[in-house]
Amino acid sequence: MRDIDITEECLEFIDNQKERVSLKFFQLIEVIGEIKVVNSNFIKKLKSTQFYELRIKAGNEYRIVILAVDHLNFSECTKAVCLYGFQKKSTKDYKKAVKQAEKILEEYLKEK
Repeated sequence: MRDIDITEECLEFIDNQKERVSLKFFQLIEVIGEIKVVNSNFIKKLKSTQFYELRIKAGNEYRIVILAVDHLNFSECTKAVCLYGFQKKSTKDYKKAVKQAEKILEEYLKEK
């Protein structure tokens, strides 16, 4: 249903997480690849950007993976790219992560 790509930067982030977080990430990737409408607890549009966030809750902490999709509405997209991951500590973390995701997306699109 939906093709999911994962960049090297994102894989590196996931590889550096605890096993529980890695397992949750890959389970969520499977879910968003198969299910058209995904609960907003897991996927959410980042305001004022072109990106979505994939939220991985581990205990009281969140790991965020920034996604780019090929449609304005996530439920209508056929391709998603996991660009960049980070541990959410405050809302300030998003600005830096979005800038990083933009750079990675630019490189990704050059390669395709």
